[in-house]
This record gives sequence, C-alpha cells and structure tokens, in this order.
Amino acid sequence: MTKGSIKSFLERKNIEISARRYGIDALSAMAQGLFCSLLIGTIINTIGTQFHIGFLTNPVCTISGAEYTVGGLAVAMTGPAMAIAIGYALKAPNLVLFSLAAVGFAANGLGGAGGPLAVLIVAIIAAEFGKAAAGETKVDILVTPIVTILVGVGIACALADAHGEGASVLPVHPDGLPVRVELRVRAL
Repeated sequence: MTKGSIKSFLERKNIEISARRYGIDALSAMAQGLFCSLLIGTIINTIGTQFHIGFLTNPVCTISGAEYTVGGLAVAMTGPAMAIAIGYALKAPNLVLFSLAAVGFAANGLGGAGGPLAVLIVAIIAAEFGKAAAGETKVDILVTPIVTILVGVGIACALADAHGEGASVLPVHPDGLPVRVELRVRAL
C-alpha cells in the first residue's frame, strides 16, 4: 500500500487521526456518557435515599444474583455509555456503535480505578478498527461487530487488569525471546 492509498482509505472510512478528534471530540463525548450513567445514577440513588423514595432505593431487578436499584442500573452501564458516546463522536457506523457496548463494559470492568481512561483508549482503538472493517464484506453484519468486539475486548484484557494498575504483555523480540513490558494505567 502506498501512502496515498492509505490516506484515501482512512478518508473514505472517516478515520481522522488527530488530537482534536481523540482529545476533544472523543473525550467530550466520553464525559457525556459518564454523566448520563454514573453521575445521574448516583443522583437518582441520593434522591431516593434522602427523600425515602422506595422505588429509587429498593432493588428493581436482580441480574446474576446482584440486586440493582434504578440508579444502580445506570451506574452499572457506565462503561457501555462512555464507549458508545465515544463511537458516536468518532462517527462510527451503527454496527460499530452498538458493538462498543461490549467493549465499554469490558474496558471499564477490567480497568478498575482507571476504568474511564481504559474505556477512552480502548473504545477509540476498537471504533477505528471497526470503522475500517465496516462495509468491506458481504457479511458485514457479522464481520464488523466481531472485529470491533475482538479488538476492543482483546486490548482491554491486554492493557487493564482488575485493579487499574495496567497489565503485562509479552511481545516477542526479533530473536524469539519474550520481552516483558509493563504499562501502568491510573485514574487522573
């Protein structure tokens, strides 16, 4: 591939690698996703507690043995909300956008205290790979979500452990020896 063909491919896929796209557009959208899930869920929980509103303080459902209040459900969806917001800011096609729910859930859960930062990094990469794959095959409805989810969850597993401390990856040196690289991800 020539430099010109790569550039035209990225333009055709609306993949713009820039500080503005990732540092302003994606980060601003992530903040809105965080607000609409974690913060609003916390506000709902607080209102329910302060004003003794049973509907807001009592569990409304049980999922896998865990009971959730209305606010608790919103809080539980923080990762998916952030990832979908990031995908929306990056103008991801629908199949990529909806697949980012699984990516955000994984990145936030595996990121621990660094969850939002993990979601930002992982969702950007997964969305761009998903956008690159979108519309390239006749079975796009399978390929695009598979690429988006595998890239996103794979990166989340490689970069963020359950404590938000980062994860070790073992790349292979050209002479075949494993090289230990450790990445530390911390909340700001």
